[in-house]
Amino acid sequence: MTTTQEIHSPTFLTGDELSIPTFRLLKQDGTLYDGGEAPELSREQALKIYHSMVATRVLDERMMAAQRQGRLSFYMQCTGEEAAVIGATAALDDADMIMAQYREQGALVYRGFSYDEFMNQLFGNELDYGKGRQMPIHYGSRKLHYMTISSPLATQIPQAAGYAYGQKLAGDELCTLCFFGEGAASEGDFHAALNMAAVHEAPVIFFCRNNGYAISTPSIEQFAADGVAPRAYGYRMHVIRVDGNDILAVLAATREARRIAVEQNKPVLIEAMSYRLAAHSSSDDPSGYRSKKEEEAWREKDPILRMQHWLVGQGWWNDDEEKALQESLRREVLETMKRAEKRPPPPLDSLVSDVYADVTPALQRQLDQLKRHIRQYPESYPKGARSLDPDVKARDDASDAQAQEGE
Repeated sequence: MTTTQEIHSPTFLTGDELSIPTFRLLKQDGTLYDGGEAPELSREQALKIYHSMVATRVLDERMMAAQRQGRLSFYMQCTGEEAAVIGATAALDDADMIMAQYREQGALVYRGFSYDEFMNQLFGNELDYGKGRQMPIHYGSRKLHYMTISSPLATQIPQAAGYAYGQKLAGDELCTLCFFGEGAASEGDFHAALNMAAVHEAPVIFFCRNNGYAISTPSIEQFAADGVAPRAYGYRMHVIRVDGNDILAVLAATREARRIAVEQNKPVLIEAMSYRLAAHSSSDDPSGYRSKKEEEAWREKDPILRMQHWLVGQGWWNDDEEKALQESLRREVLETMKRAEKRPPPPLDSLVSDVYADVTPALQRQLDQLKRHIRQYPESYPKGARSLDPDVKARDDASDAQAQEGE
């Protein structure tokens, strides 16, 4: 039972008494702050982290250009938040579950998701794991322990609490990391999830990317308190605020958060302070709600450049390697995009698969009706949709003949 200190006069607290500092290790020039100590990090892992950050930035730049060219319907960038996403992922066990929002493609890059896999999902072709049923950027990978993204805001947060509780019961010494933005933290799902995780002691890390804006709404209009981190106190939860553009700080903080989650079966809240350098999505124009001066100030805090300076200082990177990496990644993105564009869409029958173990008669009738409709108006559908089952075509032709005789 929780004990509380007694007082005998009405003394009210507002929360202003609580001030959560921001954990930082790495300066923008690549040197450490006085008193700061870099987390243990091998050259191999450091370069893997950096390659993943650059690969994510290149993917974002090329695919946003493809969307503007009309080759892709929609896209969302991770630009400016690569350190928060990839640094946190690098601190996990590869078997830990990641539940993302929609701007964490860097986590997949770090775990080995290929450009081909990205492109297949973005174009919804026959090799897309989701069989073309999702919007672009709604990735998922069972083998990489990355839960498929869903569009509704914040639904992954209570799901993460439940999944982590299952991990605890299984005794696998694994945890779940859940990414979300500060805008999602304004949803009721956020509070329900934190309370559930705290009460049931689930090994989950709630990772808030506070990038300053919920689409066009600045944080100052989202909440009156000192960000998202202080909310952890209401649930007696471990919490840390970290510089989200500082790859070393994010890595160190998430490693410790994972230790607490797995060893103590306690949830942890991390608030990573960062900035969305790009628009909210390809449908957004940020010039309507923030200034170029503000954007430029944050560009000077670019997390990729910060890590690059640190790697150079370690003697692990140089300009020639940077140029070669950029060129090879841009070439690979363009080549894989061209391949993905040419692949046909998923087979039409996949529309009704994966719903039930066997296709029900009602679903089969709907599919047959759709196929008749496509045959009637073939010019309105892509070529892949016109490759219809010959047995169904024969059955439909017989049905049409019977209808004509009845007339």
